Amino acid sequence: MSGPIGLRPVTEQDGFLIRRWLREASARAGLGNRASAEAEIALARMSASALCRIVTAERGLPIGYAQAVEVGLSAGLKPPEMLPGTWDLQFMLAASGRRAALAAVPAVLAAEVFATTLAVACCGLISIRQETVVRAYERAGFRWRRIWNDPLFGPAWLMLKERPR
Repeated sequence: MSGPIGLRPVTEQDGFLIRRWLREASARAGLGNRASAEAEIALARMSASALCRIVTAERGLPIGYAQAVEVGLSAGLKPPEMLPGTWDLQFMLAASGRRAALAAVPAVLAAEVFATTLAVACCGLISIRQETVVRAYERAGFRWRRIWNDPLFGPAWLMLKERPR
């Protein structure tokens, strides 16, 4: 697959696609187990302040789901580097679109967050077992801050990108 990677808002009709992708273990690797991923996506979709997007490839072909949520809206423990105004980015890609989009999604999603919000930074918590995803965040300008013991993923890299000046 070739062509530019894009994002479009999620619609009600996209629910079946998202559920289908969640059945793929490789797609939901960045979102945890299926039940927690479904719950997190549902909460983000209900929030007026979250950015919920369908990842598209050439000719608008849907190949994945991405979301950005301000960390102050999420419950639970957070690393101290996740200051208020930091947006947490997460995404999943269907197996058919994984290679082409993996390198582009963190950059495209972070650019949208910075263009449409007052975010001070964007971050990602990526399992230490997902080295290719960590490399994609690095290529998008994110920097490693530390390893955080995430209750869902276990040891995870905290990647952070500050708002461009």
